Amino acid sequence: MSAVATALTNLEEDQQDRVLRWAAERYGVTLAKGSGRRGGAGGGGADNEDGEDVTDDEIKAEAPVYEHFAELFSAAQPKTNEDKALVAAYWVQAIEGKDQWASRLLNVELKNLGHPIANITEALSSNMRKKPQRVIQLRKSGSSQQATKTYKVTHEGLVYVQGMLSRSDD
Repeated sequence: MSAVATALTNLEEDQQDRVLRWAAERYGVTLAKGSGRRGGAGGGGADNEDGEDVTDDEIKAEAPVYEHFAELFSAAQPKTNEDKALVAAYWVQAIEGKDQWASRLLNVELKNLGHPIANITEALSSNMRKKPQRVIQLRKSGSSQQATKTYKVTHEGLVYVQGMLSRSDD
């Protein structure tokens, strides 16, 4: 990723857009329409159409309103356990407003829909191994492997789920 960032650094904004569109088409990646440009070094967040940083709170505010987790899950249409866990985490954090949460909350929601995940910790760990991370672990209570862990969805994780939701709108 740093090689790509370095390669794009000396290009004008419209040239960067053209190169990134070409790369997306070449490698079969779908770019979200109107997703805004990423911030520069140290910015860390997406930019809105006016070039201003977009915060996690603004992402949450722009999120479509879902009355039930089942509606969100149906709209996102997650296929893998890691995506199912991330959609459930999005529900708990962005919709219910919990800034941090334990994995058991996610599996309760998923079980109610008939989509339990046998190893929710592994699904969350898979999201933590993504670059950039979609989920981060904030703390672990206890020393055993089964100790309660507290997590949070990152900005990138919130954006990823919103991308899933916008694809389902098309």
